Amino acid sequence: MLELIVISTLNGVLFGMLLFLLSSGLTVIFSMMGVLNFAHASFYMLGAFFGYQLTRWIGFWPALVIAPLLVGAIGMAVERYGLRNTHKHGHVAELLLTFGLAFAIEEIVSMIWGKSPMDYRVPQALDFSAFTIFSTNYPAYKMFMLAVSVLIFIALLIVLKRTRVGLIVQAALTHPSMVAHLGHNVGRVFMLVFGVGCALAGVAGVIAGPALVTQSDMAGLLGPILFVVIVFGGLGSLPGAFIASLVIGLVQTFAVALNGSLASLFGPLDPSFNATVLADIWNVTIAQIAPILPYVLLVLILIFRPMGLMGARET
Repeated sequence: MLELIVISTLNGVLFGMLLFLLSSGLTVIFSMMGVLNFAHASFYMLGAFFGYQLTRWIGFWPALVIAPLLVGAIGMAVERYGLRNTHKHGHVAELLLTFGLAFAIEEIVSMIWGKSPMDYRVPQALDFSAFTIFSTNYPAYKMFMLAVSVLIFIALLIVLKRTRVGLIVQAALTHPSMVAHLGHNVGRVFMLVFGVGCALAGVAGVIAGPALVTQSDMAGLLGPILFVVIVFGGLGSLPGAFIASLVIGLVQTFAVALNGSLASLFGPLDPSFNATVLADIWNVTIAQIAPILPYVLLVLILIFRPMGLMGARET
């Protein structure tokens, strides 16, 4: 039992930090620009495929730097030539643009790389066991993923709360005219913020690609849970996204690890109930309902605290 708790906690924290790394860029974009980017998971997918291709050509470590820069550049182009033009038509137009962009990116990726999973492997320098706990070897690459996620969280907090750049970006959201009169190019600020947010998704894709499956539908697999994270944590709140990522990562990981059911707790039902729906529900295990638990949390948080755990916007 202790082994189950320790290993599940480690895996839950790791999965949670991966969710945070993916959601941090979307949180930054929303908190600074008020844009809910439905194509954010697609930029994560682009990061994974760019990382895979560049790793084949020049190695993993250069790919870890170049791939997010490429994704960020694409994000800036989307903001400059897409979102900036639709912004005057309101948030619905922005949502529709990013929604359509998500499908376009998926189809382009399928055309270039196909629909089969890519052979994206863990770099040799990190392909070893970091430590052994309860006879289970824990990969060094997973610890690397955890370290990158924590460093990005700390760096974002420092930049947004403690630096002049962060103050200018936040001021540009609420008082764009004043910031423009002070000599700052507000359009460029928004373009850079969107690019940085997309680049963070690209980082998540590059480092998650070898650990997860890199294929053309990977955005659809993680995209829905990404929005659960940012709504649960509070739209626009970076600390909220951090806490929500850990909570959802731990809940889902422990649920998958547990194989209990009502039948295992209270015993089987009377044979006369065997053909009823109640009998089916009685035998459902926690692991079987694990995929829906994040969405149950989403419903509960929207009912009892619509702004999320640490929400900063009434949107």
